[in-house]
Amino acid sequence: MKACIIPGSFDPVTKGHTELFKAASKLFDKVYAVILVNSEKKSGYFTPEQRLQLMKAAVDKINDECGGKAEAVLYSGLTTDCALELGASHIVKGVRNANDFAYEYDLAQISKRFAPSLETVFIPSSPDLACVSSTYVRELIKYGKLDSPDFADGTTELIKSYIGK
Repeated sequence: MKACIIPGSFDPVTKGHTELFKAASKLFDKVYAVILVNSEKKSGYFTPEQRLQLMKAAVDKINDECGGKAEAVLYSGLTTDCALELGASHIVKGVRNANDFAYEYDLAQISKRFAPSLETVFIPSSPDLACVSSTYVRELIKYGKLDSPDFADGTTELIKSYIGK
């Protein structure tokens, strides 16, 4: 079985993320959407548990289309350790632009130092989703724009419940 992880903070998961998961499911038998809890960052807009629930809702929708290949995981630790513990051979990273690529390329080189057996795969976003980020979606939430197509499918009602709407 060929497995990959797609790591991130996913605060929150977006339509761009779910398109990345779908693309990865065409290449891998198992896709782990790994919500990394970074002790260096502030707690985030949503709690790690809320992000996990949002990811599970998004993954349920993806699995309806992709045959149950995706799974949501919460992890605190190094990305490479997570990949190895889950039996993944690849780390998949989405890139929206040249800046994303430069940043992710550097991280891929660091990952190679910790786990030489892991390969990193870069998947470019579709042009219509290149502007979508968790930061952008948090701004939409902040200003009450809760009907955006940029939210991950299956997450709107959970988001509303978390913010008291």
